[in-house]
Amino acid sequence: MSILSLRSVSKSFGALKVTDDVSFDLQPGEALGIIGPNGAGKSTMFNLITGNIAPDQGQVFLDGRDVTRTPPMQRVVAGVGRSFQIPQPFGDLTVYENLLVAARFGGGLGGREAGVFCMDILDRTGLGPVAEKKAGGLSLLQRKRLELARAMATRPRVILLDEIAGGLTDGECVELVATIRAIHAEGTAIVWIEHVLHALNSVVERLMVLNFGRMLMIGAPDEVMASAQVREIYLGIEA
Repeated sequence: MSILSLRSVSKSFGALKVTDDVSFDLQPGEALGIIGPNGAGKSTMFNLITGNIAPDQGQVFLDGRDVTRTPPMQRVVAGVGRSFQIPQPFGDLTVYENLLVAARFGGGLGGREAGVFCMDILDRTGLGPVAEKKAGGLSLLQRKRLELARAMATRPRVILLDEIAGGLTDGECVELVATIRAIHAEGTAIVWIEHVLHALNSVVERLMVLNFGRMLMIGAPDEVMASAQVREIYLGIEA
């Protein structure tokens, strides 16, 4: 059974259709990459999956259960974690406290169990040295790592990553990709929106292309990037 499924999902804002009849299945433990020009509807699709916005038509399924009208917090508890393109930590809380909030209210953990769990995530994401630092004073790479760590702290079965490698140096990107690959190797399913293609393609098994809200193509990364239509729309290369 698919861990996540979209069935003919569409969403419009006034006359602008930002998601247009999108359907796909994500298998347990699979990593799916999503690319497309700016304004293609990628982040809107994440908001539809998490319940931050409701579709005009179509359905969203988690583990075969229709969650189309389920509130966002219930989807987090059910196993959907997310990072945001622009990091949104609790700036006045420490890095460790940010994770504790996620573990308590998303992961259902408390007391010593939550503390041990969060300390393990800090080590795995390289945030241990700044655990007691307020999140508002972190560097960009540290904030990106905190976005990933907070999503992990909810104990997700699928993580949605929204351009988490954007704005990083090559060295920082390598470090972040290594962390994501390790999470994926443990069996966590991933849906990753990204413009840094070499980072994306080093992790995902399949690649989806969105354009004007519609799914243009989905398949193996090499096959997708070899498409003349994809090169013309996404890379600006004439077919």
